[in-house]
Amino acid sequence: LKKEQFDCVLVLGGDGTLLCMAGETEDIDIPLFGINLGTVRFLTEGEVANIEEILDRLLTDDFTIEERMMVTGTVTKADGTTYRKSALNDIVISRAGFSRLIGLNVSLDTYEADGVVISTPTGSTGYNLSAGGPIVSPDAELLVITPVSPHSLTAKSIVLSGKERITIEITKKRKTQDTEAICSFDGGNDVELSVGDRVDIRKSEKITRLIKASNVNFYEILRNKLGGN
Repeated sequence: LKKEQFDCVLVLGGDGTLLCMAGETEDIDIPLFGINLGTVRFLTEGEVANIEEILDRLLTDDFTIEERMMVTGTVTKADGTTYRKSALNDIVISRAGFSRLIGLNVSLDTYEADGVVISTPTGSTGYNLSAGGPIVSPDAELLVITPVSPHSLTAKSIVLSGKERITIEITKKRKTQDTEAICSFDGGNDVELSVGDRVDIRKSEKITRLIKASNVNFYEILRNKLGGN
């Protein structure tokens, strides 16, 4: 894809499809417009039922563009090899086994847990929310660290400035297996982690631009999805 050839990208699917496309187009900087075919709708804007109205608004420039912060993670293996990837929602480090806690030495704290979620504001309504983390306005610039099923009842979410950098190291827990944990970016692009491997996380220099062509705001969507007034 070349940026000059397109005005926007129409993404047909659910939020997961849009997240995947955000990662694929991060170096092209093309606005994305999601048309919902799934069940979760925090990122997708349009519905197939009103596709003609959507196209009319796009063709007449009757829309706005929201800029969403992304997060970048760099995995450094014990042998020095590295892997880098950005995410719009979150970077998750989770256990590779079925019944053991993993040791996570986070730059701000140490956890024994099933995993940890590093979320952007956009991703705060995803896995972060399911793990007990806070909901954050999508136009904020910050990071949220939320442990997943921590061994300690006092382990809580931590909200950080977007200027902060987070380092997570996999530590030894009793008898360990070769692959101790998995690092995933927006639910995919999994990287296996062993004891001594490190993940460095920071606000990305890239952003995702989402086209908004409806009059429904984030808080209305939130209220409809979560229920209540």
